[in-house]
Amino acid sequence: MKKILFILGPNLNMVGIRDKHIYGTETAESINEDVKKWAEEFNIEIEIYQSNHEGDIVDKIHSAYGSKDGIIINAGALTHYSYALRDAIEAVQLPVVETHMSNIYAREEFRHHSVISAVCVGTIAGFGKNSYYLGLLSLVKIFEGK
Repeated sequence: MKKILFILGPNLNMVGIRDKHIYGTETAESINEDVKKWAEEFNIEIEIYQSNHEGDIVDKIHSAYGSKDGIIINAGALTHYSYALRDAIEAVQLPVVETHMSNIYAREEFRHHSVISAVCVGTIAGFGKNSYYLGLLSLVKIFEGK
């Protein structure tokens, strides 16, 4: 069974509470339950981790080395400026899919650039919680060699 680490960055624990016009009203907990169900359908073991602290996320990425087969990450605002996350992703040499619930290119100008994209296998944005499903599906296809 393949193992995936699913990382959620700063403020993503507040989905369903903050910016409902962007993220909707479904709670983070409810979305996480859907992610677990999707992983089960794909016969994937998934660990969901959320932190509002950059260093903790770096440590979690490091912990995936040798223990996980891939990572899905929504780094939140850290996407746009955290070279520490970029370097951690690059260091573990795993397939990493960058995801965003919102279309970051339709939002504020500073959100249009990701410093982590260059070290990820791909980016999925703008499909709400389905961005996570698509990220999971993408890793499954990578694992299958497709």
